[in-house]
Amino acid sequence: MFMKPENRRWAIALVIFLATVFNYFDRQILAVLKPTLKEVFDMNDEGYALIVNVFTVCYACMYPVAGWLVDKFGAKIIMLLGVLGWATASIGAGISRTFAQFAFFRGLLGIAEPSNFPVKLQVVTVWFPPKLRATANSFCEAGSSVGAILAPPLAAWLAIRFNWHIVFIIGGIAGLVIALLWFWIYRNPPKAISLAATGSETVSKSPSFKWKQLWTKKSLWGVLLIRFVSDPLWYFCLFWLPGYLQEESGLSLAQMGLFGWIPFLVADLGAIGASAWSDRMVKKGKQPLGARKLMLTVIACLAPLCVLTPHLSSAYTTLAVFSLVAVTCLTWLFNINVVVAEAFPLGNVASVLGIAGGCGAVGAVLLNYFVGQYISTIGAANIFVVMAFLHPIAVVLLWVLVKPEKVPNQKK
Repeated sequence: MFMKPENRRWAIALVIFLATVFNYFDRQILAVLKPTLKEVFDMNDEGYALIVNVFTVCYACMYPVAGWLVDKFGAKIIMLLGVLGWATASIGAGISRTFAQFAFFRGLLGIAEPSNFPVKLQVVTVWFPPKLRATANSFCEAGSSVGAILAPPLAAWLAIRFNWHIVFIIGGIAGLVIALLWFWIYRNPPKAISLAATGSETVSKSPSFKWKQLWTKKSLWGVLLIRFVSDPLWYFCLFWLPGYLQEESGLSLAQMGLFGWIPFLVADLGAIGASAWSDRMVKKGKQPLGARKLMLTVIACLAPLCVLTPHLSSAYTTLAVFSLVAVTCLTWLFNINVVVAEAFPLGNVASVLGIAGGCGAVGAVLLNYFVGQYISTIGAANIFVVMAFLHPIAVVLLWVLVKPEKVPNQKK
């Protein structure tokens, strides 16, 4: 292929966007089909929480490994293996006939999916300069909410028109197509792009911390704690909100297909707009990390609205509130990755993102267990009160702990 580097970088970003769409589609269809799967596999909310946590525990364990693998072996091969892995897992879930088989393939999905996000951050950091970085990152990350938007109508239509097996199989086939696209389009960045974006010729040549040194940095612990407390609310939106709308708010599967995508579309538009705002601040001369912090603080003010959820009169007001809450969740998910790119050396960004993503997934595991065990006993109202405080805590951590980390003796 003959393609200018400036065009190729956006083509690569487009493939990552598509991969992220089906990454999230494959995980989100579990929530859309929750009532059907509970009946098929004869499970209650505790059983459903177990299935969610099989995925999430595997995801949490593999995320740091995926980040290290990307820094060690590069984006091309790790992304290819990851997409092939999650395509296989989705097809396997579609042909499962027992609870154990289904749980196994959801675990395999959790092992395969984390590669997408360290790859994305390394590509954005290497191929795009700071003034475009948040926008490019948000474009790639927008696939997460597009996948969540696509899942309710497409999964509901396929399940009603055919059966639940087909929903998972279609997601897997899409993954195989994306793997071919990635293999065809991705190339290592030319020197001119690397120098323009980062000031370093390659990832391997740029100054970076050794693995042990990373753990001595306050900013690493700040990012870990931020992901630990803020990610669970987004996981709730993904894994519990569709079922809540059907089981507590009275939406049918068909109505879920018609309206369940709305919070994710609003989240997508809001997160891209907020990210573009932070890029505009950088273009006007504001220090990049400071611009990200300011924007995230403002957006975090929407998250406590989730406390209203149990007191709302209809599914549609619940959808409206969670549309605003999801803007916070997705904006933070998008831009905490950009914070990592601004705070750490290029050679460490994938590893830091991997560790942080795993930490966020651990937080989600604890919330999944808590919701599955206690939603029927202590009531949803108390659970939403807990979730209302998560992003305000993350704001404090962001300002107190995260700063640019420089490698000692780095040449100026």
